[in-house]
Amino acid sequence: MLARPTSARERLIVALDAPTDAQALAWAGAVAGEAGLVKCGLELFCAAGPGIVPRLAAQAPVFLDLKLHDIPNTVAGAVRSLAPLGAAMLTLHAPGGAAMIAAAREAAETAGAARPILLAVTVLTSLDAAALAAAGMGSDTRAQVLRLARLAMAAGADGLVCSPQEVAPIRDALGAAPMLVVPGIRPAGSAVGDQARVATPAQAVAEGADWIVVGRPITQAPDPAAAARALFG
Repeated sequence: MLARPTSARERLIVALDAPTDAQALAWAGAVAGEAGLVKCGLELFCAAGPGIVPRLAAQAPVFLDLKLHDIPNTVAGAVRSLAPLGAAMLTLHAPGGAAMIAAAREAAETAGAARPILLAVTVLTSLDAAALAAAGMGSDTRAQVLRLARLAMAAGADGLVCSPQEVAPIRDALGAAPMLVVPGIRPAGSAVGDQARVATPAQAVAEGADWIVVGRPITQAPDPAAAARALFG
């Protein structure tokens, strides 16, 4: 499995949220050497197909962010199908429940030492208290994140995906064990976009994030490599 990062460069995951494989590969090439991983999310995976993962992995380790969420048997089958692609990380939705996460972990183990890190997504960074309440999940975002974090780690997840605002509470509750990948990262002064719970790179790392995910502030910059280098000052 991928080791925890030890440098600012290794902490950075660049989100390649592109509609074509050509654009994603171009961005990956532009930030080569400036990031620890690149992210393949739903948009790119659906547009380019599974074959994009090994192509990206030839340039950098891949964070495959598909947020799997289904019955345990289906998710286990999906994990077995995805593992040979060579992604370093794979995401599941924590609300899928303990049985689903446990089934995913069992399936991932079939990949042996090359198995992906399994990360459980707690509460999406686009959701705020009002959105949670409207969906019937209460309005206490932190309590919901911690509930799902405990469930996921007990069921076999290696780590969690959470907003910057929940990093410190998770560390207080669960210590150093969870590998934490943190989206919702915006450099000071940049547009928030569709994110609701955000922080700067330095703030997230100071709170205890292992990896941070940054997309548009890098990929939409005139010089993506320079933008990546500038994140940590």
